[in-house]
Amino acid sequence: MISLTAGAGALDYLPCRYGRSRLVFRGPERDLSRPYVAMLGGTPTFGKYVARPYPDLVEQAIGHPVVNLGGLNAGPDFYLSDHAALDIAAGAKIAVVQITGAEVLSNPFYSVHGRRNDRFLAATPALRDLYPDVDFADIHYTRHLLQVLSRADSGRFQTVRQTLRESWLAKMRLLLSRLSGRSLLLWLASSAPPARAEDLQDDPLFIDRALLDALRPDVAALVEVVPSPRARVMGLLDKTFDETEAAQAACLPGSAAHAEVAAGLRPVIQQLW
Repeated sequence: MISLTAGAGALDYLPCRYGRSRLVFRGPERDLSRPYVAMLGGTPTFGKYVARPYPDLVEQAIGHPVVNLGGLNAGPDFYLSDHAALDIAAGAKIAVVQITGAEVLSNPFYSVHGRRNDRFLAATPALRDLYPDVDFADIHYTRHLLQVLSRADSGRFQTVRQTLRESWLAKMRLLLSRLSGRSLLLWLASSAPPARAEDLQDDPLFIDRALLDALRPDVAALVEVVPSPRARVMGLLDKTFDETEAAQAACLPGSAAHAEVAAGLRPVIQQLW
């Protein structure tokens, strides 16, 4: 029995595993014996609180299997730490990789949980040397860690920010190099990629146009989707969640936004198929 504590009220994510992977994905399980599209990414790709996430909608539109490999709070390490899942992604004819933030990956300053990449595990000696005045004992999440470091010293924090950006670029290049088929990048955010990403409230964190441009030689296309005003308003109404998760649900795209993502991906995938 596979359990998935996604906390979305009555919504059934039909959790499944593929092969020997330790990771739990949203089902139902897809047939991998014929050509398929793989969707990699974080919580929006998984489709938390949404009955039909954009991988399902793309599958319906193109008529080919789409394997939802999205993980809750996942980043590149989610796949790079699980060879079986990476093999499934590599076996896809086309792989769509949602851009996730630079905070959800292990780097020279700290390590993250292999399956829940938003969980801070430990500070490295390099971070302890840079911030000898910070107590890391009660920090459990990466975003909280960065908030603490920024408040402690904004000057030293710029070193952390740049290191995270460099680590993100290196790991994204490594992930893309492991994908055998054609790869697409998906930007899904409340605004277009900024010229410079510095605000800790931004999502995906610290990712800007320069980093995306650096990855362009490694992919067939970059698809940018910024949900419309209508989709944002509908996002308050078209998700299924428990009252205790209202704050978290408000930060995630709803069904209308997922439909816009699918509409943006469909013609690009069909052209590459």
